[in-house]
Amino acid sequence: MTTDATGAGITEQVLAGLRGTADPRLGEVLTGLVRHLHDFARETRLTQEEWQRAIAFLTATGRACTDTRQEFILLSDVLGLSMLVETLNGDRGAGATESTVLGPFHLTESPVRALGDDIDLVGGGERCVVSGRVRSADGTPLHGAVVDVWQADDKGYYDVQQPGVQPAGNGRGLFTADAEGRFWFRTCVPAAYPIPTDGPVGELLRATGRHPYRPPHIHFIAGAEGHTPVTTHIFVAGGDYLDSDAVFAVKQSLVHDFTETDDPSLAREFGVPNPFRHARFDLVLERTA
Repeated sequence: MTTDATGAGITEQVLAGLRGTADPRLGEVLTGLVRHLHDFARETRLTQEEWQRAIAFLTATGRACTDTRQEFILLSDVLGLSMLVETLNGDRGAGATESTVLGPFHLTESPVRALGDDIDLVGGGERCVVSGRVRSADGTPLHGAVVDVWQADDKGYYDVQQPGVQPAGNGRGLFTADAEGRFWFRTCVPAAYPIPTDGPVGELLRATGRHPYRPPHIHFIAGAEGHTPVTTHIFVAGGDYLDSDAVFAVKQSLVHDFTETDDPSLAREFGVPNPFRHARFDLVLERTA
């Protein structure tokens, strides 16, 4: 096949080479990817120098990934792709908790903790209790639901960013809901923080004049037998950057008050000094088909 000045012949040759893909979905995805990549190169008249810079950028992104840092997820986040994929796949049904991005600091195994435990192992910042229920969309409490939690500290750092300063597992916990679907834990009110900017993603943000900050939040993954898990956040109402999250992850339904509570008896029940901040956040899961 001959190639015209737009390179259309090259595109058709590549697409022809994909027609034997055994997995139909893989073939569909790769075909779409090739079409859009080639159209992008034609639309922008991509130069060889720009192509080489892009390859170098992606190579550097891969090299920045470690066991505790996922620079490619960070890149996906700041380009809005992570949130777009969540949105395209996040139809959880009426009343179910909305999903949002996983983020680059999730660990596959958070420390198992008892209900009411304090996940702030450093003891900094304003004391806070987070409580809620895990329930099905029809209101049924989900006994034994598992709630995975992780957050930055009151200065905006995750434990994996400060080895030797924060103990491993600080700000993290894996909780099991009680017979009524309830969970609760103690912590500090999280701070707004910048995503890591010492790698390729930081270079991209600087080149495009964007700030790197995320509003204060706590991450959750909740799951229960017979239900679709949800990956989500709770955002601190009134926090900075709610209207300009660097990863585009804020949804209004996930913004909650961390209410200042002056109740000595409740403080004693939770094991925190009075007054304290209290956030209530129910996690509502949709039944699997």
